[in-house]
Amino acid sequence: MIIEWLKTQWHFSAVLTAVVAGVILGLVAYASLFERKIAAWCQDRHGPNRVGFFGLFGWRLWGLGQPIADGLKFFVKEDIVPAKVDKPLYVAAPAICLIVATMGFAVIPWGGVVDLDGDGQWDVRCQVASLDIGLLYLLGLGAMGVYGVVLGGWASNNKYSLYGALRGTAQLLSYEIPIGLAILVAVLMAGSVRLEEIILAQVGEGNCWYAVKHPIAFLLLWAAMFAETNRMPFDLPEAEQELVSGYLTEYSSMKFSMFFMAEYTHMIVGTAFLAVLFLGGWHLPFIPWLQPESTSIFAMLCKMAVMIGKVVFFMWLYMLVRWTLPRFRFDQLMRLAWQKMVPAGIGLAGVAAIVVYIRGSEMSLWREVALCWAGNVAVVVVAVLVSLLARQRGDRVTGRQGNLPAVPAAGSGA
Repeated sequence: MIIEWLKTQWHFSAVLTAVVAGVILGLVAYASLFERKIAAWCQDRHGPNRVGFFGLFGWRLWGLGQPIADGLKFFVKEDIVPAKVDKPLYVAAPAICLIVATMGFAVIPWGGVVDLDGDGQWDVRCQVASLDIGLLYLLGLGAMGVYGVVLGGWASNNKYSLYGALRGTAQLLSYEIPIGLAILVAVLMAGSVRLEEIILAQVGEGNCWYAVKHPIAFLLLWAAMFAETNRMPFDLPEAEQELVSGYLTEYSSMKFSMFFMAEYTHMIVGTAFLAVLFLGGWHLPFIPWLQPESTSIFAMLCKMAVMIGKVVFFMWLYMLVRWTLPRFRFDQLMRLAWQKMVPAGIGLAGVAAIVVYIRGSEMSLWREVALCWAGNVAVVVVAVLVSLLARQRGDRVTGRQGNLPAVPAAGSGA
């Protein structure tokens, strides 16, 4: 009876929405525990280990109850609204961030096509919404995330919040350009902006993911996503040593929690997006249940597990980087985007266009991979040479010698 009801795509999408939303919210909750455990591991500590589901029986289960305790703490904390804030915008800002971050999962292909009755007549997509412009939909939502940061900083009537909002605006707008260029590489190679077709294009090309063909574009997109999610070493909008907590300074209770949840939700959806574009989405080579022709319910569950596994792996990398690398200065952050990542992204998009043009003559897979790698290496070499020449020119102009400070001009009184 339930299978008959699910045979309609609309009904299946409604159930999938509830399931995926529950999984994402669960991952958001336990991502905080995961991050604190990783921080403890990096600092040779134990991390949270006192709160568990079976504390009455002496079983603490590695602190698995800590996210529940944290959630209750946010609920019961006093909600302080400072005087002279712009209250409508102050309240709307965290809601905008959370809503925009959560809407992105709707177009992610979580498990390919599933045949519910086993005879191929009732195929539905394991995807909430299959849009012709699914990739553009995600890019539009990502661009809207800056509104929550700007409104939260401006409406708080606090100089540190305003500085954090200004930093966040400049950072998010700057790093959207290298993100768009890296995404353009995958779009050119696949010839489509439908996310499910981008996955099938990678599977259909000899099980060769775009991360193998264009590793520099993959790393470019991954690095830029650190800036888009305000994660270390790109967390300048929240730099505690400089701005208290940036645009979050005047928030408390559930409003602060909504910003917190939005950050982790953005990370989850962003890593799923990265997996779809460059890591084959739900696909793994040489495993029968993870191929497009496998459409059973068991195959769908395996594909969803693979997607969640890739998301968890990249969440781990996000957190490991946070507790490993120091924070950039803001001028270094902007210079990295405009002088390094944007020119490299333009070069990589040009390489992808050339490869697509040449491979029309039935090029073999290995020749295509070799051509892509040659183009990627050429882009890196040119970027390094241009960077070194620009640095030498800057040193001549400012009078610097290596890492020594600039020599003051004669008569400057310095």
